Amino acid sequence: MARRIPVREMLRLRASGLSATAIARTQPVSKTSVVDTFHAADERGVAWEDVEGMTDAEAYALLFPERVHDGPVYADPDWDRVHRELARVGVTLKRLHAEYRDGARSKGEPFMSYDRFCKRYREFTVRRQVVSRVGHKAGRILEVDWAGPTMALVDPATGEVSKVYLFVACLPFSRLSYVEPTLDMGQDTWLRCHVHAFAYIGGSTPCIVPDNLKAGVTRHPKEGEVELNGAYREMAAHYGSAVMPARVATPRDKPSAENEVWQAALEIIAALRDEVFTDFNQLKAAVAAKLEEHNARPFTKREGTRREVFEEQERPLLRPLPAAPYEVCEWVYGRKVQKNCHVAYRRNYYSVSHLAVGKTVDLRVTDATLEVFLGGERLATHPLFPAFARNRYSTHAGDLPEGRSYSDWDAGRIRRWADRVGPSCREVVDRIFQRVDYEEQGFNAALAVLRLEHRYTRQRLERACGLALASGGPSPRYRHLKPILETNQDLVSRAHADDGGPGEDEAGYVRGADFYGEA
Repeated sequence: MARRIPVREMLRLRASGLSATAIARTQPVSKTSVVDTFHAADERGVAWEDVEGMTDAEAYALLFPERVHDGPVYADPDWDRVHRELARVGVTLKRLHAEYRDGARSKGEPFMSYDRFCKRYREFTVRRQVVSRVGHKAGRILEVDWAGPTMALVDPATGEVSKVYLFVACLPFSRLSYVEPTLDMGQDTWLRCHVHAFAYIGGSTPCIVPDNLKAGVTRHPKEGEVELNGAYREMAAHYGSAVMPARVATPRDKPSAENEVWQAALEIIAALRDEVFTDFNQLKAAVAAKLEEHNARPFTKREGTRREVFEEQERPLLRPLPAAPYEVCEWVYGRKVQKNCHVAYRRNYYSVSHLAVGKTVDLRVTDATLEVFLGGERLATHPLFPAFARNRYSTHAGDLPEGRSYSDWDAGRIRRWADRVGPSCREVVDRIFQRVDYEEQGFNAALAVLRLEHRYTRQRLERACGLALASGGPSPRYRHLKPILETNQDLVSRAHADDGGPGEDEAGYVRGADFYGEA
């Protein structure tokens, strides 16, 4: 309805003797409106005394009854439908207003302006106590953060208390939350929590909005481009998402996550405050149970629950998950391919094509696999040996050259060197080759044994090999022989034999004075 003119005040001023021109100067109306009011009053025989006890609206209705409507001038659209449609990708208030306008025109009905349309929608959200959909599209954003409050994990043996941190993720549209307890806030943990969050909601979103923590954002200047952590960008790309960090010291950029951090502290940490956890899996199960209660609890200012709104309106709009979840990886740069066609990683060896021998490669290591890259091209993939494994080889037969050894060394040459040292050394080398699938896998271990001759004498290496074999070890190696030579056990054994004591075949490990310090 148009703004009503103050007819009651104009009639009072007219009764005081002011002209129409003077009244127009003192009131926020034109002289034409003043004259129209006087004409309407004269036609209906209305004076100041008749309206003195009325309100402005009543006086206006008395003079201009044809301008007063019992209902709104324009028919309202179906605001429930408008609210639902705004949740869909690409739908805006401007588009919905255009559809409303075209429908009204086709029926020959008046329609409200775009500004009034927006204002009426805001009034609808306040009246129905629902969250405005403007800026919160379903399935578009996942807000993530670490909760400030922490939980505690007690070691039952020592009584030591460790902090347990909470990772929080939230979909702003449905406010469905995901909370995961962790023992640290490192980069790998941060990435794994994202993987688990996407698995929990059963899809991915185009945007991830984190805070400016170092595990995800390398640099966020006031001007210029944001620099993301490489692993974080790789993880987001795996799920078809883009990372859009909140501005520094601007929590309003991710209000849903900020609110859910408080909710997590209130409904999970506070609810479990009297329980003492000595097992991390037990703590995770308790947090997961409280999380489900939180997502299933009815809203206080809107209909439904987080879970219901998510399942009905947001889950269908999420992007499908990739066929395989993202694997958190470690990049190791600048490893040289050895002449035996293998590259070393944590004291184990993985084969690479013989064409890459002598070149520098990069390793991508996940929890289960090791991949070898040269100039961005993947050359080989191997199952990763467990952390406790040592001196193991993973070899693809196709990586080794056919018909000849690519290395300057071969098994025959190594055995001939061992023969020059002595029979015990030859036995040690033969046992090394017996325990590998390909001869190339034994080159490094055998040469490491033989090169002890350069630091010690050939005779001492032979006696050390004899002592190692006599000790009963299945396959003596460098790590067994070096302590014998460093502690002069081979010399002590020889002295015993010269004095008529136990011979080399009867001797065990005997540590000399050099091992224990000066006598």
